[in-house]
Amino acid sequence: MEKIPYLKELGVTAVELMPVYEFNESQVQGINPQTGKPLRNYWGYDPVAFFAPKASYSSSGGVGQQKLEFKEMVRAFHGAGIEVILDVVFNHTAEGNELGPTLCFRGIDNTIFYMLADDKRSYKDYTGTGNTINANHPVVREHILDALRYWVVEMHVDGFRFDLAAALGRGRSGNLLPNPPLLERIAEDPILRDVRIIAEAWDAAGAYEVGNFSERRWAEWNGRYRDDVRRFWRGDDGMLGLFASRICGSADIYTRSGKGPESSINFVTCHDGFTLNDLVSYRYKHNEANGENNHDGTDANFSQNYGAEGETTNAGIETFRKSQIKNFLLTLLISRGVPMLLGGDEYRRTQGGNNNAYCQDNETSWHDWSCLERHREIFRFTRGMIAFRRVHPILSKEQFYTDAEIHWFGPQGGLPNWSNPKEKQFACLIHEDEQCALCLMFNAGTDAVDFGLPPLLPGARWHLAVDTSREAPQDLFAAGEEPLWEDPQAYHLGPRSSAILLARGTDCQRRQTALTEVK
Repeated sequence: MEKIPYLKELGVTAVELMPVYEFNESQVQGINPQTGKPLRNYWGYDPVAFFAPKASYSSSGGVGQQKLEFKEMVRAFHGAGIEVILDVVFNHTAEGNELGPTLCFRGIDNTIFYMLADDKRSYKDYTGTGNTINANHPVVREHILDALRYWVVEMHVDGFRFDLAAALGRGRSGNLLPNPPLLERIAEDPILRDVRIIAEAWDAAGAYEVGNFSERRWAEWNGRYRDDVRRFWRGDDGMLGLFASRICGSADIYTRSGKGPESSINFVTCHDGFTLNDLVSYRYKHNEANGENNHDGTDANFSQNYGAEGETTNAGIETFRKSQIKNFLLTLLISRGVPMLLGGDEYRRTQGGNNNAYCQDNETSWHDWSCLERHREIFRFTRGMIAFRRVHPILSKEQFYTDAEIHWFGPQGGLPNWSNPKEKQFACLIHEDEQCALCLMFNAGTDAVDFGLPPLLPGARWHLAVDTSREAPQDLFAAGEEPLWEDPQAYHLGPRSSAILLARGTDCQRRQTALTEVK
């Protein structure tokens, strides 16, 4: 609650909390080889009680106050105009495999609550945790629905993000069901009909349902957005067309299932993986402190360190990293779909290269708020880009772009060479109305490039809104303060950078100023 003014200043409209119901903090067995201290379950993705707020998260104890405090927190967020979304884990429990503890469901009815192997002793594991909930059994299905209704009716949350949601679409034998009863019931339940439902549309056994997860009401974490945007800005070959599709709402992924861009939860980073700072500071994961010989965590990070592994005092590398962070933030906040930002990325929070800090209840995972002062420039840029998105609602429409709304071109004019894998520069002109347009330019190459600008409508002029290659405060201008761009013919864009120009007539400027004042 203390951070609500901070979130309001940033422009946040919803918070997604990692698991907040009761879990076993001592379940992780191991020692940090670097410090000798015991490791702990910090993330909470091993649930014990689906209806109980986490007692240790309460400031006043664990004999019931946690429920009252949680409700007070939700009320405070709502009073500030911020929604509360819970990350919920119904795909497995903390009881683990056949060697794990008996805490609840295994003792209530093992054969009903879990998917069992043929020997009826061991467990089918589609979650990487030792067990998988038998979510489509009628008893288990009702238990999950009751839990969701409780958090909505009693605790007043606004939605849920379902961890490894593809596992919830499996039948008793482990097969992926064509119309999973649980997923349909959640989408159509009269009590849950208006809440946000978001799927992590994959599981640990190879199911990858991004683009066709259940029905239209389900939004999805777009893992392909994350990977394609990372690869484009890293400078990988053959990413031009994929990147263009991602910023337009991923029609190539969602059209077949009848979903629109509002179904795409766009993100570059999340709790699981590198932070944004580490994405541009480390080429390799550094999970040694987890005690698993750096074998845990994904190797598919699509990251780069730009000359030094980890922190550096090299001013040139630091300048380059800041520019790349701004490129990621700009991309995220101009993309159609729903942008999701990892908390702390707005001030370069680091985990020291650890991309799987689930067991690090220490400085590795905690938020060091002193970073906010050291990296105020990134905070300002993040806040400015969130404000930019609000002032230009064309960027967040819940439809895919039409040919009349967007026009693509390369540096020399004409269509970009989509088929050339070495091509790393392109631009687009987005028409807001008869007098207003946005010109977005992207250069993932290592050389600067001159973009020929499209002709303006009579009475309109180009204004510079954002350029990630520039030093603050010339990198981003507030709405109504964008300086006139004197050259109507061309724009010089630096290497590995992006820029936004506004084509604006007098009427357009008046409307945008009014919109800014309302926001």
